[in-house]
Amino acid sequence: MSAPAGPRVEVSPDALSAAAAAAAEVSGRARAAVGDRGSFTLAVSGGRSPGPMLAGLAADDMPWAQATVFQVDERIAAADDPSRNLTGLLSALPGAGASRVVPMPVDADDLDSACVQYARALPTTLDLIHLGLGADGHTASLVPGDPVLDVHDLDVALTGQYQDRRRMTLTYPRIARARAILWLVTGADKGPALARLLAHDPEIPAGRVANPTQVLFCDAAAADAAGLSAVSPAAP
Repeated sequence: MSAPAGPRVEVSPDALSAAAAAAAEVSGRARAAVGDRGSFTLAVSGGRSPGPMLAGLAADDMPWAQATVFQVDERIAAADDPSRNLTGLLSALPGAGASRVVPMPVDADDLDSACVQYARALPTTLDLIHLGLGADGHTASLVPGDPVLDVHDLDVALTGQYQDRRRMTLTYPRIARARAILWLVTGADKGPALARLLAHDPEIPAGRVANPTQVLFCDAAAADAAGLSAVSPAAP
């Protein structure tokens, strides 16, 4: 059996230009989706890396009125907890985009039912899922050694404790059904995990992501640390 095709990789000189290139990809796919189907759905992961990408959408021609933004993962915390991914998501998006966010209901009393509720709110097929990459190889809240890695009968599930928090996350089957995956990976500390991701290493959670249409934006620091210096940089 042949190895799965890897993502299209674009290397930018620095983290900000990688984020700008990713933002251009998001807005381009959004306009195409609206032209083809009348709407666009995006799911965004937590972490620090998506902030500059989302802020960059303010300068692009995003069809916000036809867009809906979902969360890929979220910490189990109260609505006003500053550690929530939602806090960074809302602050990074331009105002028109912030109003289009559908938050994960992680402050619900019954979290298992909340997972079912969020899964039902998702479209049959998400147009684009943004994924980040941790230095430990995690993506979304699919973290090393967690039982959630083996959940195949749910689209949204709960994790165990990770960095002192449980999480709600999209699962592998839901990620696999998206029309496309967009990775944004920056920083030299991500280099070893990036090399393993591109090698489809199943020993890290990110290496198990299966989707036929993937594009990966990274900066030169991550690319060099991953041994990708031969890849031509994208235009700043």
